[in-house]
Amino acid sequence: MSAVVLFMAGVALIAGWWLSQQRLASKPWLEEGVIGDLPDRSAPLPAAKIGLGVFLAVVGSLFALLISAYGMRMDLIDWRPLPVPKLLWFNTGVLILSSIALHWALVSARRGFDDSTLLGLIAADITAIVFLIGQALVCWELVKAGYFLASNPANAFFYLITATHGLHILGGLLVLSRTLTRAWRDGATPQLCLSIELCAIYWHFLLLIWLVLLGLLTGWTAGFLAICRQLLT
Repeated sequence: MSAVVLFMAGVALIAGWWLSQQRLASKPWLEEGVIGDLPDRSAPLPAAKIGLGVFLAVVGSLFALLISAYGMRMDLIDWRPLPVPKLLWFNTGVLILSSIALHWALVSARRGFDDSTLLGLIAADITAIVFLIGQALVCWELVKAGYFLASNPANAFFYLITATHGLHILGGLLVLSRTLTRAWRDGATPQLCLSIELCAIYWHFLLLIWLVLLGLLTGWTAGFLAICRQLLT
């Protein structure tokens, strides 16, 4: 239960910060200066951003439930943690690079569409594919070592968690590839910067999710969660 509370609190903080950046609480009638010089802050929040925010809340809730179930199941006597392949750390580094590349593309698009925007999108696309291939190799390595899905609850949770996260990465990769195609074919358009921004938000969110899951799967968060349970009980 503590895992759900902590995770949802983190999601709420991130969502609050993101919404604050959208100027939802701005008061344009209190602005001073020449009317023509004032920025246009009365434009409504794009529906795509609202939809993405709702979707991320649902995704966050899903992973919070998985984390909570993992934390409760690992306390039972038949739980035998599986070893963490070294390739998992490489995959984490690749996902971080993918998120950085997409942020670079977003910054470049905001300054004016150029070759840096395309390079950032291509780099984010390639590193995302490498991450998915690496995750598949991790599972294949564990299966070859005898850690089958039905052998132990820890095995099942590992495959379930990594597969669920991988499917969300795959879905984001499809959208990112479409954005890259539009950028390559049409160049700068009014919708392109928004599309890149939405991809970047989604990518950073999935990176945060993966770092939490990595800490859970490697046991780094076990002591932290134990302290939280004591504080919440």
